Amino acid sequence: MVTVRRGETGRGWLLETDLWVPQQRETVFSLFADAFQLEAITPPWLNFEVITPRPIAIAAGTRIDYRLRLHGIPIRWQSEITVWEPPFRFVDEQRRGPYRWWRHEHVFEELDGGTVCHDRVEYGVPGGWLANRLFVERDVKRIFEYRREVIPRVLEQSVSTRGGRDVSGRA
Repeated sequence: MVTVRRGETGRGWLLETDLWVPQQRETVFSLFADAFQLEAITPPWLNFEVITPRPIAIAAGTRIDYRLRLHGIPIRWQSEITVWEPPFRFVDEQRRGPYRWWRHEHVFEELDGGTVCHDRVEYGVPGGWLANRLFVERDVKRIFEYRREVIPRVLEQSVSTRGGRDVSGRA
């Protein structure tokens, strides 16, 4: 389930969701360590594209540029990896884009022979509560619900097409 509520400080909003997948933590983390995999796990209606040239070496301080279309409006987005702790967690924060702020923490926890992917997104929007209620919250929930559907398939395809190797090519 994807939930959105007021932020804990009373400022902005907080989205949280958890997803269990049957793959090992290193395999799951490696999917997220490849910025270009975002194209596979983002809904097609966003026309999302990573525009930073390949290869992207992910580490704390790495900035990644994207292009997308939201309700027909072209948007450029830049995020920075502010925390990088493979294979346990990382944080990306918007440096340029449509939100007042966006901080997305990804945590990967081993559980029952698989991995739980915890997403925690703190964000603020121009237009405050009205813009969030009318537009943003619905779109953000749809994006993360889509990810909940496709991440298990993308992981399964990645592992099966690599003969047991994770998306980085490691056994």
